[in-house]
Amino acid sequence: MKTPVEGFSKLSKTQKIDWIATNCTQDPKAAKQLLEQYWNTDPRVQKLHDEFIENTISNYYLPFAIAPNFKINGEFLAIPMAIEESSVVAAASKAAKFWMDRGGFKAEIIGTEKVGQVHFIFKGEKRRLKEFFIAAKPELLKSVASITQNMEKRGGGINDIELRDLSDKIQGYYQLHCTFETLDAMGANFINSCLEQFAKTLKELALSFDEFSNHEKNIEVIMGILSNYVPNCLVRAEVSCPVPELDNSDMDAEEFAQKFVQAVNIAKVEPYRAVTHNKGIMNGIDAVVLATGNDFRAVEAGVHAYAAKDGQYSSLTHAKIEDGIFKFWIEVPLALGTVGGLTSLHPLVKLALEILQKPTAKKLMQIVAVAGLAQNFAAVRSLVTTGIQKGHMKMHLLNMLNQLGATEAEKLQLVAYFKERTVTNAAVKEAFENIKAE
Repeated sequence: MKTPVEGFSKLSKTQKIDWIATNCTQDPKAAKQLLEQYWNTDPRVQKLHDEFIENTISNYYLPFAIAPNFKINGEFLAIPMAIEESSVVAAASKAAKFWMDRGGFKAEIIGTEKVGQVHFIFKGEKRRLKEFFIAAKPELLKSVASITQNMEKRGGGINDIELRDLSDKIQGYYQLHCTFETLDAMGANFINSCLEQFAKTLKELALSFDEFSNHEKNIEVIMGILSNYVPNCLVRAEVSCPVPELDNSDMDAEEFAQKFVQAVNIAKVEPYRAVTHNKGIMNGIDAVVLATGNDFRAVEAGVHAYAAKDGQYSSLTHAKIEDGIFKFWIEVPLALGTVGGLTSLHPLVKLALEILQKPTAKKLMQIVAVAGLAQNFAAVRSLVTTGIQKGHMKMHLLNMLNQLGATEAEKLQLVAYFKERTVTNAAVKEAFENIKAE
């Protein structure tokens, strides 16, 4: 791109593609062909995708896979996952199969409370602001009645509004800290609509509050916005079994259990390890969140904040051996929805939810937490036994062969060759070149 473009959003899809191909690619014809190649063959479905976001020119594919055999609270489920990383689905599936005969996964909801805040500046007497809030709170709730009525009919709505004083951090800074129950909706639009009305009503009520001085009546609202930090929207998932049942061809069960617990404890105290440890958990969580049309960026932000809630970034999972029983569990905040957003629009999202037996938001929270726990179990199990690369590189082998341009016959030959050999970039390239030279 050599020069800025004016009015790009107003161009037609074809015009956008022409401009991008001409101004930003070395081979405009090939670029156009590639973009069009990823369009859906059904124009109606493609139009649906085009209207999800702005300035769309094509679709970006991620593999949509299934991790089967998950036994969660006694029910068997096949879990859809959308992710590009090799070995994630295989690892989750392997963990699911391992725990299937050892009682399966157990999951429970600890809480479903979500948070939003109105941030404002008040330069006046704290005592009078507190008096004002006591008088204003019922009016604030009344002001959003038209927004909350449908949610309240379903059993949700606003839980509470608190006045919080943070003026020790920023001069004059206060907030309305609001908590919500949004049921099967993730609730971002509902929460933000309530907060924006609270902000408007707060300013209006302040202007007519007789106890305020003229200066105090001019409350400065900075913003009203939901928080993706939801420590009270929490789910727990766990597995457990007698230590001898951790039979492992690579290591004695007792030794394995001890090393596994130590590995988790290291991630509790060492942030460098904790980040990668939790990234592995998010491999499982994000893949299901994405496949079900939820906001994985919001989930990531909230989860990592929760991992640092005690003042240092730490492991999201926990493990212990007690009375001969191995226990492994996770507590993680997940604000998810099964209605609204893409859940009723994206065809594959609808199918993913159908595969999951059309779960409620609470049920989806449990499934997603289990996926994260399963992924972490598989990763730590590999780390303390064979090492992570053995399994990961086996799964990555096909990607490497595709990059080298191997034929299907060559792939079959090389997969067989590396069945009992270590997979590295250099070894694969050498083996491929040897086949070509034959």
